[in-house]
Amino acid sequence: MAYDFDETVNRRGTWSLKWDVPEGVLPMWVADMDFKAAPEIREDFENRVKEGVFGYQIVPDEWYEAYQGWWERRHHVTLQKEGLVFTTGVVPAISSAVRKLTTPNERVVILSPVYNIFYNSILNNGCRVLESKLKYRGTGYEIDWKDLESKLADPETTLLIFCNPHNPIGKIWDKETLAKIGDLCAQYHVTVLADEIHCDLTDPGKEYVPFISASETCRRISITLIAPTKCFNLAGLQSAAVYAENEGLRHKIWRALNTDEVAEPNALAVAAAVSAFTKGEAWLDELRQYIYDNKQLVRDFVMKEIPEVYVVPSEATYLLWLDMKGLKRSPDWSRQTPLGTVLEEYLYKEAGLYLTSGAEYGSGGEDFLRMNVATSRANVEEGLKRLNKGLGKYLYLS
Repeated sequence: MAYDFDETVNRRGTWSLKWDVPEGVLPMWVADMDFKAAPEIREDFENRVKEGVFGYQIVPDEWYEAYQGWWERRHHVTLQKEGLVFTTGVVPAISSAVRKLTTPNERVVILSPVYNIFYNSILNNGCRVLESKLKYRGTGYEIDWKDLESKLADPETTLLIFCNPHNPIGKIWDKETLAKIGDLCAQYHVTVLADEIHCDLTDPGKEYVPFISASETCRRISITLIAPTKCFNLAGLQSAAVYAENEGLRHKIWRALNTDEVAEPNALAVAAAVSAFTKGEAWLDELRQYIYDNKQLVRDFVMKEIPEVYVVPSEATYLLWLDMKGLKRSPDWSRQTPLGTVLEEYLYKEAGLYLTSGAEYGSGGEDFLRMNVATSRANVEEGLKRLNKGLGKYLYLS
C-alpha cells in the first residue's frame, strides 16, 4: 500500500469527541475514523493555512466541478450544477429540510433500526417519528413493503428520511428497491430525503446505487445529501452538499439552508471538498480495502472465539452490526433494559471497550451492538481481545 493506515494516531487530548474517554478505554463507537486525512488533502490545507487569512468564503466553480466529476466517475451519475447547494453538514441539512418540507405534528417515516440522529431531527422540529421496522431474517435485512406502504399512505406523512447505504446495518440498497420506494412515495405524495453520506465507503468491488439514479420518479421527488466528510475523515470541517433536480424542492431546500444560516462555508470547507474529490481517489481505494480487511478480521475472530455473537453481513460503511441475541441475559440486569444497552455498559465497565447499544437506533436494534472498525489494525485486534474478555465474564455471570 502507498498509504500507512497501520499508524496509530494518539487522539487523546485533542478535543476529539470519540476519544474524550477515560484513560484505558478504547472507543469504537461514534462514526469517526482514526486515520489521518490523505496527504494530498493535508498538503492543500497547509498551503491554505500559509496564506494566513481566513475571511469569508465563496463557493467557486471548482467546488461544483469537483462534485460533478466525482459522481460521474465513481457513481455514473450526472449532477446538474444548478442542483447543487453547499451546506455545512448533512445533519443540519436534514433538520432544515424537516422544518421546511413539513408542518408541525406531521409524520416523517424512517426505516428502523437507523442512524439515531434522524429521530432528533424529526422530534426537535415538532414532527412525529413513524418507524417502518426492517425485517431481520437472522442473516440480513429487507424492507417490510406492506408496513412501509401503510406508513407512507398515512395522510399525515409528508417525508421519508432514507439512509443509503444504510447505517447501522451496512446494506447497499439495489436499484429495484430504490425504484419501488420512489414509486410508493410518489403515489402518496411523500418527499424523499436521501442521506447518502456513506456512499463512498463500500467494500472493494461493491458499488452503491444513488437514489436519483434508480428512476426518473426518484429524481423528481427527492433531495440527496452528500459530503466528502465521512469517507475522507473530514467531519470536523463542516462541508457537505444537497442535490435536487426538482426546481420546487431545490428552491425550498435552498431557502431552508439560508434561513437557518447553514449555507456558508468556513475557511477550509470548500478546499476540503475540492481536494478530496480531485486528489483523494487512490487514498480512498486503499482505505476501503483496509476497512474491508478489518471487517473480515472481526468476522473471523467472532465466529471462532465468540460463536454466541453473529456479525451481520455488511457491504458498506466501516460500522459492524453485532447480533447479541445468542447471549443469555445476566440475572443482575433488569429485563426492561435492552440487551444492547446492558452489554454496552458492561463492556465499558469490565473491559474498557466502548461500543454503541443498538437500542440507540430505534425499533429492531435492541439486541445489537454497533462497532466502528475505522482504526488501526492494532486497535481492532485490541478491541477484539477486550470484547472476548468482557463477554467471557458476562457469560460466566449469566
